[in-house]
Amino acid sequence: MTFLSSVGAAVRAHRERRGWSRRELAETSGVSERFLAQLETGDGNISLRRFAEVAAALGTSPSALLVEADAPIDKPLALLGVRGAGKSTVGAQLAKRLGVAFVELDQRIEAAAGLPLADVFALHGEAYYRRVEREVLTSLLANNSRVVIATGGSIVNDPTTYALLRARCRTVWLKARPEDHWNRVVAQGDQRPMRENPHAFAELRALLAARASLYARADATIDTTRRTVRDVVALIDPR
Repeated sequence: MTFLSSVGAAVRAHRERRGWSRRELAETSGVSERFLAQLETGDGNISLRRFAEVAAALGTSPSALLVEADAPIDKPLALLGVRGAGKSTVGAQLAKRLGVAFVELDQRIEAAAGLPLADVFALHGEAYYRRVEREVLTSLLANNSRVVIATGGSIVNDPTTYALLRARCRTVWLKARPEDHWNRVVAQGDQRPMRENPHAFAELRALLAARASLYARADATIDTTRRTVRDVVALIDPR
């Protein structure tokens, strides 16, 4: 990734974290939407005055954006989101694009516990799961900086583990509507949510609402609604 692309990615991450479209940022900053598109894809040089206007509109400073752009590219990348966010699919393709390893954190937890995830909770409870999750994540980050991680959906509920993740990784929330999460799970052939719990969709909606403020602490938020996997991967790594 070129430095201009890195600057553009930093600008886009801040914009998406606010939930703004390019048009909204253009209206707030006074910089044209067309030029912002060029900036975010690394195709356009920008004057210091315009760059300062964009930074101010995003509630940050030019220096902070440049620091983000100059951050090491080999920092681990962690994907966040509720089941159906696309972490596995996006993560696998992103890791292939970057030429790095892809890790499903829950699979590592199952291997460490010697049990399927459902049995970990049923036999040992959430506190045990959280301890193993933290140990597995700590070991993974200590031994591999070139990795894309698909995290468990509830990792944001553990303040200590989430703080570790945010300190050591570039975190990306794959955001979607409740309908998108639901339809993706069903498309994978899992009919259990509807069959076993008639209130499952309402509970999913409530879960997303409860966790939204935690997921929003990620370094970047990407709305995956109506976007292909290829589109999402390109937004995360716009080379």
